[in-house]
Amino acid sequence: MSREQRGPNDKLGAVLALAGISNAGLARRVNDLGAQRGLTLRYDKTSVARWVSKGMVPQGAAPHLIAAAIGQKLGRPVPLHEIGLADADPAPEVGLAFPRDVGAAVRSATDLYRLDLAGRRGGGGIWQSLAGSFAVSAYATPASRWLITPADSSVERTLDSVGDTDSSTSAGEAPLKVGHSDVRKLREAAQDARRWDSKYGGGDWRSSMVPECLRVEAAPLLLGSYTDEVGRALFGATSELTRLAGWMAFDTGQQEAAQRYYIQALRLARAAADVPLGGYVLATMSLQATYRGFGDEGVDLAQAALERNRGLATARTMSFFRLVEARAHARAGDAVAAGAALKAAEGWLERARDGDADPPWLGFYSYDRFAADAAECYRDLKAPRQVRRFTEQALSRPTEEFVRSHGLRLVVSAVAELESGNLDAACAQGLRAVEVAGRISSARTTEYVRDLLHRLEPHGDEPRVMELRERARPLLMTPA
Repeated sequence: MSREQRGPNDKLGAVLALAGISNAGLARRVNDLGAQRGLTLRYDKTSVARWVSKGMVPQGAAPHLIAAAIGQKLGRPVPLHEIGLADADPAPEVGLAFPRDVGAAVRSATDLYRLDLAGRRGGGGIWQSLAGSFAVSAYATPASRWLITPADSSVERTLDSVGDTDSSTSAGEAPLKVGHSDVRKLREAAQDARRWDSKYGGGDWRSSMVPECLRVEAAPLLLGSYTDEVGRALFGATSELTRLAGWMAFDTGQQEAAQRYYIQALRLARAAADVPLGGYVLATMSLQATYRGFGDEGVDLAQAALERNRGLATARTMSFFRLVEARAHARAGDAVAAGAALKAAEGWLERARDGDADPPWLGFYSYDRFAADAAECYRDLKAPRQVRRFTEQALSRPTEEFVRSHGLRLVVSAVAELESGNLDAACAQGLRAVEVAGRISSARTTEYVRDLLHRLEPHGDEPRVMELRERARPLLMTPA
């Protein structure tokens, strides 16, 4: 459905010309972005012509998808007013705030949890309007406020402080009194979710229960009453779950939702007074920014995590932060800085001991993971020999516990073989990667495979490449 504007939308036409996108090209991009969000859209070049020449305004998520599609081509966020669609229904600001006050922080997080997350898959509800373009600038205020104050002074919430005006409880219903047993349940849920996510991908139905857990289980507890001690633990457990929800959204291509969850996870980590956890959330933000092509901003976020955790985090944790920094430097094209960060990450890892008090959320990190990310650094720096060396180490011990990671490593290995001139080995690794990717639900893994096929296009007539492309076809046709 669309509604009429007055006259042609010259702004949209001008930006399309600037981006070099045809009417058919924009329609295809919008439909593809909608499919990634579970929406079935059937726009074509005629639809776009109506938007431009007649000023028709598409409804629902479409204006935000248009902005996202053009922004991807231009390499920057595109606001609705720039394309003449400012009067479209605005995307809600829910989840983007980083309040200074703890009470406001609770409201900000629980508002996000209460969104109709069923719309994430079915295309309905409030979730549709979260389909705006990812904006790395949204991380600036949360990161700076966390750096200035990484821990709130007190989070105690008594029955008196909850008050009668709290809209979280029904009339006559007393707020929950939270204890350590409630927190343990959330931590167990986080542990289970981490395991399912690593093994089956962020789109697996078991992983997708995390937003529901936040809405049904965590939100009432945050809005209950608790001592400062219990509250710190509650905020920490909820921060872990919120970061996981963001990570799963990231893995399934929901970049905008991931960004909102990450911001709230960082704010909750501050309420928990858990500086390493806050650093971990910042490192995750850094990985997202780097993945989206914002290497410099990724460096800033990783270094923020590092600076605040000196003397606080364990050696293994510091190693991971330096590794994330290396990823960002490599994406930014700074080989010297990336090499230095990798060397520091390896040094910290060598200092780690089994008896260290590493946080449970770091259980995935070992030398295998270090080698895998080092390989990706050298892939970005176009150093295939180094990629092969680290990828061989990363693949030396495949495990059923981290299936998605194994699939990603196989694709990186295939790219390294291709750049080294070993087409047979590249296709062999690619076939293995496609087999793994078919067992999980991960848009990120699919994108890695898509990138490999793009790199293989000059060899498109080779039977081995044709076989790989045919094997990958079902994977690439399945919406995230």
